[in-house]
Amino acid sequence: MKKTFIIILFIASIQNSKSQNNNSDHQLLKELSENGCKCIDTIVTANKTQKELAIEANKCIGQQAGAYQMGCKLMGIDLSNDKKNKKKKIDLVINTNVNSDEYKKYFNKIERYMLDSCKSMRRIMSASDFVREKSASSNLTALQYYNLGLDELQKNKYSNARTYFEMSLRIDSVFAFAWDNLGISCRKLNDYDGAIYAYKRSLELDPLGIMPLQNIAVAYSFKKEYDNAINAYQKLAELDKNNPEVFYGMGENYVYKDDLEKGLDNMCKAYNLYIENKSPYRSDAEKIISNIYAKMKEQGKEQRFIEILKENNISMK
Repeated sequence: MKKTFIIILFIASIQNSKSQNNNSDHQLLKELSENGCKCIDTIVTANKTQKELAIEANKCIGQQAGAYQMGCKLMGIDLSNDKKNKKKKIDLVINTNVNSDEYKKYFNKIERYMLDSCKSMRRIMSASDFVREKSASSNLTALQYYNLGLDELQKNKYSNARTYFEMSLRIDSVFAFAWDNLGISCRKLNDYDGAIYAYKRSLELDPLGIMPLQNIAVAYSFKKEYDNAINAYQKLAELDKNNPEVFYGMGENYVYKDDLEKGLDNMCKAYNLYIENKSPYRSDAEKIISNIYAKMKEQGKEQRFIEILKENNISMK
């Protein structure tokens, strides 16, 4: 029996969000999110799947969710309507059931805040350094330049990073991770053709490389070559059919093509997989789904929107 997930559309929540500027709530959320971010900073990404990383990140967030729930109740903040609770009696019963609607309200809010404010979370959730046969290099000099490139990439010094990765590849041209990160550097510098070339070279060395397949699709999308991007995601699906990024990417590109129904269908599939994987990227899928809803409603296709959600076992309220 399939689970039913519920999307609360941002369109409705935005209209009722004036009281979210509550200073006490914001300060508590900020402090606890910083604690969660420090926890995520300690996660080692090497040789872990994205699902494994999502579970570890989820634990870091969960450690703060209980404290956030208690803090809100002590301050009389009711997350059901995001405003001060006028009742004099404060309910200090803390719900620790991770599957309960009450717990999820606190968890989801701190998760969304961290997704926007914690760079480490984005880094963890996009990590892909699972070592394969041709991933690494046995040449110490090539590795030295590669590590220097990683340092520059971490500092957002993309031009310097590209230079170091190129130096590494001059020494060892079959160093797949160096090609991958050269591609990332090029993409950050808006050199999408250079990025695509680097990812293709990596795939020649390792046709099963998840990271270059995923990133070449992103590069095609930036070039507005949406069909090529969708084709790349479809190839990725052949290797990793349960990767939510596949459906998220296809959904985005179908939306860019104004094919809202296919975009929505894929985004719903991504949303369900994010839920299953306990991934904070769930909130990104929610935002896209809400945007699609607004567009389909304008086109008089609100009923079709609801039908596609139902087809994907998602209810709307």
